[in-house]
Amino acid sequence: ISSLYLAASASAEFFADIALSPMECCKVRIQTSPTGTFPRTLRGAFPKILAEEGVGGFYKSIVPLWGRQIPYTMMKFACFERTVEALYANVVPKPRAECSKGEQLVVTFAAGYIAGVFCAIVSHPADTLVSYLNKAKGSSIGDAVKVLGWNGLWGGLVPRIFMIGTLTALQWFIYDGVKVQLGLPRPPPPEMPESLKLKLGLVQQ
Repeated sequence: ISSLYLAASASAEFFADIALSPMECCKVRIQTSPTGTFPRTLRGAFPKILAEEGVGGFYKSIVPLWGRQIPYTMMKFACFERTVEALYANVVPKPRAECSKGEQLVVTFAAGYIAGVFCAIVSHPADTLVSYLNKAKGSSIGDAVKVLGWNGLWGGLVPRIFMIGTLTALQWFIYDGVKVQLGLPRPPPPEMPESLKLKLGLVQQ
């Protein structure tokens, strides 16, 4: 069943990145352009890129963006759920049902941080390429890889681990915290529909 959810998250991220790419392009150009050489707002950056490079200018880094966001999203969900299960099975000395709300949120934060570390690692080289391609006009992915080299692709990984780890942990913590405050239970582990089990030959009719 995990493969189905991974496929669903990957396909959702694929289409979401098509909408995200222009915003990412503007953000990187605003952040990396020397002061006075490029607009400092989205309202100014968007039309300038459109006029100078056309629509294609917004999508020249779409492939590495997919390479960053799709593994990130897949890891964010799959690793979090598996880490929660592992913590309750091997670290927490009592079942989840016997844990207080506070204890459950501590497990959520820890699992979210661990998931964030893996998210940062699997998406970091592509994140570096996205930044490079959006500020280096006319460069291809191959050009970027040659210029950056292996060490360049992994430069800045440690601070990004802290950033993404903390961000992901807080996202899951707030998500679960709101559910706890509203008295909403965590859903049971997902199960494959019986019809799909029959189709895949996992059960006998």
